[in-house]
Parts: sequence; structure tokens; C-alpha cells
Amino acid sequence: MFKLPEKYERVYLIGIKGVGMTMLAQFLQASGAKVSGSDVAEVFLTDKVLRSAKIKFSSGFSLKNIPPNVKTVIYSSAYTAENNVELAALENNHEIRKFSYAAALGEIFSAHYGVAVIGSHGKTTTSAWLGYVLDRAGLEPSILVGSSVPQLGGSAKLGAKDLFVAEVDEYQNKLQYFQPVGALLNNIDYDHPDFFPTKSSYFQVFANFVAKIPTRGFLVTNDNDAAVRKTYPYLKGRLINYNLFTDEAAARAASKRVKLAAYDYRLEGGWQYFQVYGYGQFKVKLLGRHNVFNALAVIGASLELGLSIDTVKKHLATFKGTTRRAQLLGKYQGISIFDDYAHHPTEIKATLETFSAAYPDKNLVAVFHPHTFTRTKALFKDFARSFSAADTLIVLDIYGSAREERGGVSSEELVAAIQAVNKTSKSHQKVVYQADLAAVEKYLRANLKARDLVLLLGAGDIFRVGHNLVKKKKS
Repeated sequence: MFKLPEKYERVYLIGIKGVGMTMLAQFLQASGAKVSGSDVAEVFLTDKVLRSAKIKFSSGFSLKNIPPNVKTVIYSSAYTAENNVELAALENNHEIRKFSYAAALGEIFSAHYGVAVIGSHGKTTTSAWLGYVLDRAGLEPSILVGSSVPQLGGSAKLGAKDLFVAEVDEYQNKLQYFQPVGALLNNIDYDHPDFFPTKSSYFQVFANFVAKIPTRGFLVTNDNDAAVRKTYPYLKGRLINYNLFTDEAAARAASKRVKLAAYDYRLEGGWQYFQVYGYGQFKVKLLGRHNVFNALAVIGASLELGLSIDTVKKHLATFKGTTRRAQLLGKYQGISIFDDYAHHPTEIKATLETFSAAYPDKNLVAVFHPHTFTRTKALFKDFARSFSAADTLIVLDIYGSAREERGGVSSEELVAAIQAVNKTSKSHQKVVYQADLAAVEKYLRANLKARDLVLLLGAGDIFRVGHNLVKKKKS
């Protein structure tokens, strides 16, 4: 069984640059452990995070990297003794405790009053938002989020109390390692086809997780999501559900079965406003209707955890978001360059519609870096229909995962499919294929106009294009 290491104990992380591994490294360091690790030489966003946290890591894998007297090794699921020289060397060393990332995090989480944020979309924003509200309200929770949260000083924070808020990923059924007291479930939308062969197998990991919530626990859910509603029979604890309705009359009628019935949604002056029946008006800075649903999840969990409605309203409104979620990277020749992690058709559609509504006078230039061949192939038709809100679309070659078999679909085929959809709908959207990041950067430099707004989309390293445009302009 994994437990928090003793103060000054040496912990070594193999694959430390992974988003989850980086946040765990920060958390372990905050608990007093001496943390170090290794990963590939390629530079990721997490390199900067680790350096800022003063966590030492080696580029490349070698037996020389492993520090003396290390007691605990945590490894990313991307690595095994077959493909990693460090794990291979440690395989028969029984004096060093070895845990997968999910197993280690699950044990830490389950030893606390654990509140997990799960679902297909919005986990990072919702877990960061909830952690922020609870922290500002003085509950002193421990927090683990899959992206850096500037207002929390990173992606992890060690709290003084038993409460633990964590973003928990369903991929490879990591949910099996967690024993929650509470959970927030925003949506269930088929993903990770390389691991889950069917929609049913994907749904079942969430249903099984809900079934683990004890009778003293709670589940906060999106009642607007049909798949989420199917998890209700699995729940033994309290249900706090929410939804957004057209007007007060509809919300009032629904309030008999929906705990948080929202209505009167509007976008005004860079803020989103909405009413919740019986609780009054709320306002949030994060844009997009999907963030109204994220906010409702945070409201439901915060009230369940004992905060007053006035306290929730106050801190909900001051949250500014996380990195790689509608993040303004800067400007290139006066043109705003935004970056967003959206990589699933549902996320892409919601993000583009949000930007189109927020910046109606701009020409929206979307740059999409497809993430994994398996996802692109399995959700191909959905991808082809998800970009309609963009005025111009640039599609790169697929960013493949090291764990998958490459091929079976191409970005050129996706571009052709998008163009076919546009022809049917009589859309005048311009769709361009560019092979790599360098080609995209060159294209943008040559073609951007004053009215343009650039939105970079994808779970890979598309952000590098934005950094280069902004950095070179500054220099």
C-alpha cells in the first residue's frame, strides 16, 4: 500500500513530465519528500512547472539518474520494464517500493475525505474551480489538478485538513484505484477508444465509480446529460443534480427533481450571469455555456461541503481559470493568440462557439492539432462536424501517442471530410492543411490580418506555435 512518504524521504518519478505525474510530484514535495525524476528529452509545458517548483529531473532515461537511498519509485503507465531501462533495472529490487501513478494517487486520495472530479470534459476547470473556492473559504483542502492554476500557485496544493479535491482521469480505468466520499460528474461522452472498445465499456467505469460512493457520501451531476442520468441507480449516497433552463417558470417546475435549477443565462460585459432557483443570481468570469454547467457543479459541491451561498457566490466570481483553457498567450502584431486543450469533438464545438459569441467582430482562425490516431478514427464523423463556428480552419498532421498503432486515418482525409460537410451546409469556411508546427507558424505569419483572432486547439504541443509568435514579436 502506498502512503505519503516521511519527511525528507527520497521519491523518484519515472515519466515525471506527464501532467498527472507533475502534479503528484508537486504534491509530494509539498508534503516534505525529496522529489526527483526522469523523462524524455523533449520539452513540454511541464518542464517550466517542474523548474519553477525546483524539482530536479533528468532528460532521458539512465541508471545514473536514480538517486542513492531512494525508497519509493512511481512510474507513468506509459512505461514498463520492457520499454524503460530504469524500470527494468528496478524490477527485481524488492527494497524499493514501486507504484504506478494511478495506484499511488489513488491510495493518497482514499486515505482522505476524497472528492473526485470525473467525466469526459471539464474536469480540470471544475476541479481547479472547486479547489479554489474551498481554499478561499478557509476549508484548507489538498488539491490536485491536471493543469497549472495561477491562483493556487501550481497544479497541486497540500492542505491542512482531511478534505482532498482531485481531478481523476478515467483513461485505462484509473478510477478503479480511488475510493471517493464525494464526486462531481459533469458528462459522459465516449472517448479513449484505444482502451475502451465500446461506449458501454466506457460508461461502465463511471457507473462502477459512482457505486463506490458510500451512503454518507454524495454525487453532484449534470441532469442534462442522458448518460450521466443512467448512473443514478448505482448511487447509494445523496444526489445533487443541476441543469440550465430557458426561464424561471421552467426552473421552478424542474426544482422538484433538480436540486440546482438555473435560468436567465446571459453574457454581458465579459461576464456570464445566471440565476439558480431559490439561491439568486451568480456571475462568473469564465466564458461559455459549458462553464455555467461547470460552475453549477462547483456550487453544488461547495454547498454540500458546508459553505454558505454568499461565500460560494463571492469566490465563484473571482476564479480566473487554468492554463491551456482559453488561455491568452499574448499578441502577434496586435492579433490575440489563444490556446485551448480541447481535443474531443464536443470540447472543440463548445470552445469555438464560445469564442464566436464572445468576439463576434473577429475573424476566428482555428488551428487544430488532432490528438491520437485512434481517437481521430473512432470519432471521425463527429470531428468533421465540430468546426463550423470557425471562419478559417487549419489542420495539422495527427499528434500520435507512443502507446498506439499509428495509421488508419490521416489529417488530409479529415480536411476532405470537413470540406464535404461545408459544401452540404453551403459554408464559406476556409479549410487548410499544414503538415507540422513550423508550416503552421509560417502560414500564420504570412496570412494573418488585423481582424483575425487565433485559437490553437489540441492536447499535444500546438501551444508552441503561439509561444513562438508571441516570443518572436516581443524580441
